[in-house]
Amino acid sequence: MTTASAYDVEAIRREFPVTAKMLYLDSAFQTPLATSVRERLMTFYDEAHYNAGPKLVWLERLGRVRTKIAELLGAAPSEIAFTKNTSEGLNIAAHALQWNPGDNVLLVEGEHPNNTCAWLGRRKAGLEVRLVPESRKWVDDETFRRFADDRTRAIAVSHVMFHSGQRNDLERIAAFCRERGLKLVVDGMQSIGVLPVDVKKLGIAMFAAGAHKGLLAPQGIGVLYCDKALAATLEPEYVALSALANPPADLVIGPSPFEFAEGARRFELGNYNHAGVHALDASIDLIRSAGVPAIAEHVLNLGDRLIAHLDELGIELVGPRERRHRSHIYVLALEPGRWLRHLAQRGVRVSQVRGGIRVSFAMFNTVQDVDRLADILRT
Repeated sequence: MTTASAYDVEAIRREFPVTAKMLYLDSAFQTPLATSVRERLMTFYDEAHYNAGPKLVWLERLGRVRTKIAELLGAAPSEIAFTKNTSEGLNIAAHALQWNPGDNVLLVEGEHPNNTCAWLGRRKAGLEVRLVPESRKWVDDETFRRFADDRTRAIAVSHVMFHSGQRNDLERIAAFCRERGLKLVVDGMQSIGVLPVDVKKLGIAMFAAGAHKGLLAPQGIGVLYCDKALAATLEPEYVALSALANPPADLVIGPSPFEFAEGARRFELGNYNHAGVHALDASIDLIRSAGVPAIAEHVLNLGDRLIAHLDELGIELVGPRERRHRSHIYVLALEPGRWLRHLAQRGVRVSQVRGGIRVSFAMFNTVQDVDRLADILRT
């Protein structure tokens, strides 16, 4: 069983006091707050409390965080917008991309409900939503080929499925989209900060993610990537002053046409979640201290160790076993009602999903965590 890590896991672990209180294996639901993130939040609240909020300082910091997010995804800062969550980003995509009545978009059956809902909500505008069955434990171009036709305009897919942990083959799906001239919209909620993603290399049109999982920030802040060339052709469904390229100094908007901001910023509305942005500033620093490739390798190594234990215990893994199709999420085919109680009584935090009990690793989990879980399952 591979166990070595390319970064100091114990040093990272000390950032997360929750690990001393419980066996936390639920980062696909929400990650605990790191000490450095909490301290950055307190800086923000102290400034708001004692200085009535230095907004210009906060906006300068926001620009810095926008750049950090862009670097994480292989994008330009102008291609990053701040949102509330993944759902908002996916809805922006579903409303902004250009359709004609009778056009269709392809999704996988059993996708995350917020991805599915974003597109189903466009049926009233004449968009057909085709839900494609899965034939394997992961999704690639072959999943979609026979369902695409000359009216297909986009494929919307999760990079990592929340209910199985499968890592879908974005490279092959993106190649198929280029071949057919389709837009690829990705739900990156379960992969950002955990698995490497290069949106430019893949040719992703739009990528939406919240920040309260792999990005280690609190709920209420998310990010949206939109390719700059594509964004120039799109108009946002909702418009605010922040979406304009050159807002007037006197803040008076007349009837004359206005120009939207370059790139993804045209999708931003009003005041920012500055607290969330401050949290992201610290959490991305923590992620970069280890490096996303090293984090990915670490959680996959923990998965190797977990699978070996599951084989020894005779417990089935719901998702794929192959490393290239796995992620940090491992679903155990165990009856949730009984097992959730059993694990909770022993200080283990996991989640129930469709196929059973979901175990999800983060950068702070260790091989000792995996072995302790196996011992508890063995009882």
